[in-house]
Amino acid sequence: MADGIIIMDKPAGWTSMDVCAKLRGILKTKKVGHAGTLDPMATGVLPVFVGQATRAVSFAENGEKEYVAGLRLGLVTDTQDTEGQVLTQAPVTATADDLRSLLLQFTGELRQVPPMYSAVKIGGKKLYELARSGKEIERTARSVTIHALELVEQVSPTDFVLRIHCSKGTYVRTLCHDIGAALGCGGCMFSLRRTRAAGFTLAESHTMEEVQERREALLRPTDSLFRDYPAYHITHPRQDFLCRCGNPLRIREELRSGIYRVYGLDGTFLCLSRLEGGTMTSIKNFFGA
Repeated sequence: MADGIIIMDKPAGWTSMDVCAKLRGILKTKKVGHAGTLDPMATGVLPVFVGQATRAVSFAENGEKEYVAGLRLGLVTDTQDTEGQVLTQAPVTATADDLRSLLLQFTGELRQVPPMYSAVKIGGKKLYELARSGKEIERTARSVTIHALELVEQVSPTDFVLRIHCSKGTYVRTLCHDIGAALGCGGCMFSLRRTRAAGFTLAESHTMEEVQERREALLRPTDSLFRDYPAYHITHPRQDFLCRCGNPLRIREELRSGIYRVYGLDGTFLCLSRLEGGTMTSIKNFFGA
């Protein structure tokens, strides 16, 4: 069975799970998962994990992300994007300079209330399920971090394009909604394209048509997710055996404490490990049984 990561350029109209289902059929395997859900209207970088690589999904989900989003001022909807029902409309007097001067207030650590049309679970129910049945419940605000926020261009009197570099859990729809509220005219999101996730970029992503044509050839090795960490190569058979049995390793070399990619005698990526006090302890194993 193939193992690895395919960086997809998710098409509009597909859910992230739709992409996984399609890849299960193309790659003839059931073990497929994604990191970082994208709404159906969104496009862009969606890392998809296949086979043993699915063990790495949780590491990819926690990373920072970057988006290019369309902000439409003067329009408020129940979904906080243009695919929802219109709640209010208002004239827009804000200029690009007004918006630009406001963005600093939305940079740094923020408190965001998850939108009702989201997959957040409260009391065992997903919020969007409650919203579709006409219910709205109180939600607790969550901390998110906007590392960078800039105005890219103004495309019409009401439409602006923003670039957002943010933490896990950030709702760009909600950011657009809140910016519109701060300007006094309301706002919502009219487009969303993820340009970076889990350290992977659009330049590294592939369309569904490319995957159908090239299949397993597009799989990246699992360790590419951890490329920013230094590598440690086992050189002794006893160490190789102990590592594959899940045991910690005593490291005689003078190495800095931290997280390492650990490779076996044959060059196989075995695990992501933490070195501390001369002992290398596995965080997650990626080799087969």
